[in-house]
Amino acid sequence: MERLRHHPLQVARDIFYIHSQLEIEFEIMKGSNYAQRFVELFTIPRVRRATLAAFTVMIAQQMCGINIIAFYSTTVFKENGSTEFQALLASFGFGLINWLFAFPAFWTIDTFGRRSLLLFTFPNMAWTLLAAGLFTLLPEKSTERAATVALFVYLFAMFYSPGEGPVPFTYSAEVFPLSHREIGMGFAVATCLFWAAVLGMTFPFLLDRAGVVGAFGVYAGFNVVALIMIFFVVPETKQRTLEELDYVFAVPTRKFAKYQVTEALPWFIKRWVLFQRNAKLRPLYKFEQKKEEASEVQQQGLVQPLPESPVVEDKKSDTAT
Repeated sequence: MERLRHHPLQVARDIFYIHSQLEIEFEIMKGSNYAQRFVELFTIPRVRRATLAAFTVMIAQQMCGINIIAFYSTTVFKENGSTEFQALLASFGFGLINWLFAFPAFWTIDTFGRRSLLLFTFPNMAWTLLAAGLFTLLPEKSTERAATVALFVYLFAMFYSPGEGPVPFTYSAEVFPLSHREIGMGFAVATCLFWAAVLGMTFPFLLDRAGVVGAFGVYAGFNVVALIMIFFVVPETKQRTLEELDYVFAVPTRKFAKYQVTEALPWFIKRWVLFQRNAKLRPLYKFEQKKEEASEVQQQGLVQPLPESPVVEDKKSDTAT
């Protein structure tokens, strides 16, 4: 833990937080069972908000369309005019890219953050998937058609792997309090696998009726819907302690969504579209406000040095006499 926190005092603080929270949650859990805790996923406000956020990132993983390629990549490439060998080779390339580009997540997930990665990757997955579908309108059995479709499918995988690939499982594992983490994570994974099954059963029908361009267009639209869902109900959790996560999910969803529209979105436009460097984002959480105030005080040099101890002064005066 010292490697992660860089100082023994921070390690001791985290261990104390964990110990205190465990003691409280063990007291709460006395006499409860799995069925009761499952019901509490939807009845306790703090846990319900965590459940909603975990459900959103998990269903978004299926909405993004990754598994329509992972499950049916050979079929998609063959529909694009590739031979069976070319389709298998393109499918291997897709899997290889998906694997390679997952490695940057080891660094980005705790630097850029979970929410930031999702908000960045979903728009890019939407346009790459749409472009891959539109290029299937090129003449059949042409080299340009096969190459461009494969290119945009690979770009789609490059955006997916460091973002929506690892984030849902990391996010769902940390948002629940320890008392509900086991049942909460189980519900989140069940959500992901259920919608993967729905996708697997419905995609062949969609592909038959709408073709590759129609199917990819539908899932490009799902990416936009998933982006909106994440924007409104998924808070950032990077580098949060267990106590801070309780504060994060204590904020009502309506208040969080209003903050995103009235504060976060205007700040983003000012800072990254209009390039106004003096734009400031008002913190949503009180513990963030305190941290920001403390950092501002230190930067402005308003922290005055402590006066010398009276004992030291007395010793100096005695020495002088």
